[in-house]
Amino acid sequence: MRTNLLNPCSLLLIWAASLAMPTWAQTDIPRVAAGTTIDADLSDPAWQQAKVVPIVFDTWPAENTPAPVKTTARVMEDGEFLLISFVAEDPDPTAIRAFFRDRDKVWEDDTVGIKIDTYNDSKLAYQFFINPLGVQGDAIENEITKSESDAWDGIWHSAGKITATGYQIEVAMPLKMLNFNDRLPVQQWRLELLRFYPRDVRHRLSSNKIERNNPCWICQMAPITGFAGAKQGSHFTLVPALVAGSSQTRTVTGAGTGDWQTESDVEPSLDVKWGITPDINLNATLNPDFSQIEADEAQVSVNDTFALFFDEKRTFFLDNADYFSSPMDLVYTRNVSSPDAGVKVTGRHDAQSFAFFAANDKDTTFIVPGNISSDIGFIDEKSENAVVRYRYDINKQLSAGWISTLRQAGDYHNEVHGVDIKYQVTDQDKFIGQYLHSDSAYPLGLAAELSGEAKLRASGDDLQDSGKLISYEHENRDWSWYSRYFALGDEFRADLGYMPQTDFIKVVHGGSYQWFYENPWLNRLEISGDWDITHNELGELLEKEAEIALTFYGAYQSETEFNLTQRDRVGSRFDQNILRIDANTELFQENVFELETVVQPASGVYLELYSEIGNKLDFRNNRMGHGLQLSPELRWNADVHTQFTVRHTYRTLDAESAKVFTANLTDLRLSYQFSVQSFVRIALIYSDIKQNPANNIGQVTPHAKALGSQLLYSYKLNPQTLFFAGYSDNAFADDEVNSLTRDQRSVFVKFSYAWML
Repeated sequence: MRTNLLNPCSLLLIWAASLAMPTWAQTDIPRVAAGTTIDADLSDPAWQQAKVVPIVFDTWPAENTPAPVKTTARVMEDGEFLLISFVAEDPDPTAIRAFFRDRDKVWEDDTVGIKIDTYNDSKLAYQFFINPLGVQGDAIENEITKSESDAWDGIWHSAGKITATGYQIEVAMPLKMLNFNDRLPVQQWRLELLRFYPRDVRHRLSSNKIERNNPCWICQMAPITGFAGAKQGSHFTLVPALVAGSSQTRTVTGAGTGDWQTESDVEPSLDVKWGITPDINLNATLNPDFSQIEADEAQVSVNDTFALFFDEKRTFFLDNADYFSSPMDLVYTRNVSSPDAGVKVTGRHDAQSFAFFAANDKDTTFIVPGNISSDIGFIDEKSENAVVRYRYDINKQLSAGWISTLRQAGDYHNEVHGVDIKYQVTDQDKFIGQYLHSDSAYPLGLAAELSGEAKLRASGDDLQDSGKLISYEHENRDWSWYSRYFALGDEFRADLGYMPQTDFIKVVHGGSYQWFYENPWLNRLEISGDWDITHNELGELLEKEAEIALTFYGAYQSETEFNLTQRDRVGSRFDQNILRIDANTELFQENVFELETVVQPASGVYLELYSEIGNKLDFRNNRMGHGLQLSPELRWNADVHTQFTVRHTYRTLDAESAKVFTANLTDLRLSYQFSVQSFVRIALIYSDIKQNPANNIGQVTPHAKALGSQLLYSYKLNPQTLFFAGYSDNAFADDEVNSLTRDQRSVFVKFSYAWML
């Protein structure tokens, strides 16, 4: 049922008032005296001097229709801060969705937002969002890669409170936190002010129109002027940290358990951030603590042929990570697991941007890729790792770039060098291309430690080859299409990136069409599909796939997708000592039906289900089987402080009328958020995998269970001034150890403090 909104007469009055106003972006942002208190009560007299900005357009799922609720923003600056306030009216304040959450977890709540393009070149935009309780979320939007990342964390100030008529927000953003050209006497930026209003649908309300026929939304942000004489300053930040921990391990076998072996450690570290010039920033870290404070989301890897991907969570690598992006995924910093030191320099000057980072690593781990499967290589030697990235925006339509990556350890090395180009042919059409060359050498003995295809590909002291990507994309209001050519040579390696496949040539053609409706039960319908074919360099077929999907967007913020896939793919090699495909593999046809649905039926309730059923390849045993996967997820806010999250994956495969394996994986997390700054969370990750020895080739573990747990307390004054304390352990059972038995446990504390000079 729809929430009561403003009546039609009120909507017409708001709309008429907005049309009668002069374009707010044509006026300078006013400067006021310093000293505004950020407390969300908006009683400071300075707000009466601010520029009034109404948020009057419903840009999604509607198309620039009158906003269903009234929102008034005010904008001003005091030479040191950009100051913005919001008064968000609501006809039913009891329906406001707002919960105390950890930073960057506000995306399902009512929020107001700020998008800023400080270079006015439509390449990057800062995003800042605040929920009615003052919880912050921030991100970087990259128009070139069409990505948004909330990994970036700025230090800024906000406050919020719910009132009898809605809620109000007050924000102060230090100008020294933002990158901009402070050589200009007056700044010329682009700004969009937003409100997200999630009820039966999630309304995106904006201060300016968004024309869907132009897929570049940053380009459509309103231009603003102001900030005369603004300087970034050096924004020099020192972040010393101290990590102390004690861990215990013991051997566990069917015959019994050994004694606990204890290892304790206290490690100081230091992070430095320095704005060398207004355009150039330096990050350095000494003896960093790169431990994973929060457990990775659990994944099932049974019957998967390529290495899993895990998100980066470490601050040093996340800061300005978008400067290193390129069309191919060449920088996957989880490959650098435990460095002693690192340095990063990023900068932007007029039409040029550049980035460099270097870090050593106590160990060297990398993906050994193949065209059917991959494996993980390990060298017990310290490595040096470096990336250089440069981009030149020749004009608003054409950009060109260069990237180089390097890994080196003893007799091992991997270098990648390449150029890329992006050409915006029209507002709706763009061309992207990239060419790479790699030079690699593996140490003697590495191949003996690997198996399968990786064993054959991990030999050789002079591996040189190229990689190519060519893509043409068209996108307008109703439909889109794309064609891509992607090829990596037999000896191509990119060990600092996430590229688990090599020796392939892939051609993809795809497209979609969508219809929009003003209906409470269906607001958008989309049909999409693609066809692709992949060969190796010798022209031998690896895979051919066709898929079609139908997606419905409707009430309760629901999204339901039906997907049909037919895939011809090769199985494992008959002779593992030969890389040839023809006459050495069998071609299998998979037919899979997928259903994925998301719904938010009430405030604080999020439900998701992914399911898959059909004929699936049993890769280990090189035959067809019948697979089923069910992956439900529930996120429930029991009250404003308490959140319960559970994810479960059930995956099974049958072949020749018998079970091959059954995998169950449960990830349960319960958190209590005391305030905006602090929370306590318990995480339990349980896996139960059964394999049938009678229906598997070779030796398998009939039954394996594992249970990992973590208790974590966190207090964050800001993203860099924080305190963590926690406990974690791990237990397992298998065909020798009958019941879950702990073999690892640890306690740790971490404290860091940011001095901003």
